[in-house]
Amino acid sequence: MIVAFSVTPLGVGEDVGEYVADAVRVVRESGLPHRTDAMFTSIEGESWDEVMDVVKRAVVAVEARAPRVSLVLKADIRPGVSDGLTSKVETVERYLAG
Repeated sequence: MIVAFSVTPLGVGEDVGEYVADAVRVVRESGLPHRTDAMFTSIEGESWDEVMDVVKRAVVAVEARAPRVSLVLKADIRPGVSDGLTSKVETVERYLAG
């Protein structure tokens, strides 16, 4: 399962990087495969419980310092598939190169 999510603190002004870093820190400490880009952090795990626990802890980390938090989440639920974070991108790159 791959989950792409974005946690946005609200009510803290325009510069939210410090708050977002709190969420990303939780993801990195989780030990799950992950990638962060300008809009989302994607994490990969074996189960709903494993992945959603990390998402919840990332939201709680931001919530601890912001009066309001917005969460956007997209999930690719595909049992038995692992290394999707890498293999999905490699497939697209292969088509682009061919």
